[in-house]
Amino acid sequence: MITKRIIPCLDVRNGRVVKGVNFEGIRDVADPVEMARMYNAAGADELVFYDITASFEGRALFTDILTRVASEIFIPLTVGGGINTLEDFDRVLKCGADKVSVNSGALKDPGLIPAAAQRYGSQCVVLSADVKRVDGQFRVFAKGGREDTGRDALEWIAECAANGAGEICLNSIDTDGVRGGFDLEMLDAVSDRVNVPIIASGGAGKKEDFLKLFRHKGIDAGLAAGIFHQKLLTIRELKEYLAKNGVEMRL
Repeated sequence: MITKRIIPCLDVRNGRVVKGVNFEGIRDVADPVEMARMYNAAGADELVFYDITASFEGRALFTDILTRVASEIFIPLTVGGGINTLEDFDRVLKCGADKVSVNSGALKDPGLIPAAAQRYGSQCVVLSADVKRVDGQFRVFAKGGREDTGRDALEWIAECAANGAGEICLNSIDTDGVRGGFDLEMLDAVSDRVNVPIIASGGAGKKEDFLKLFRHKGIDAGLAAGIFHQKLLTIRELKEYLAKNGVEMRL
């Protein structure tokens, strides 16, 4: 059986790790290099690094901090924010990333995902989908959750998976930072449409939320930020609890 993954997320703005609620009310948390080092030692299975304002500000991702983060850790690193071209993929992979997460860039240029999958392999290409309910429909948002694209999220995610995205990181804007549990309805709807690994993001508040999550089919990983950053739950404690409750974990 494949082990489930626990993935802390570093949302970085102006060189600092930040955290918000429903993608708003962003506040400063810590230094990304120190945090990466801590999560590497704490037993995280992977680490995600998002430059959360790169797309919105129309600039390239901070490569100096990324290079320092990559040099400190020995677990897979996924990087996103301002990824619009194959050159952007190239740049972050050369900084030490193992996988590249793309959202707004793929919405602007749907050919980006198949081109990247062909050049680097599907396992390197992660579709990050920021999704929110609008008039009863799951809608995909761009530019860090600021812009409603009007597109049906389920159709968009299925299309990207068919075109070479090797993994889906599903960010529920509705549950982000609220700590009321993962958006299981949204996750189930996506897992019914794709056959690639799904990372659930948005809503983790306690260890029981992860147990409930991993009892749903098609979910390979749980991603969280606030509860780990504020030390409300340690990764070791979470993994031991899950293993005790029958979830396969790398301990």
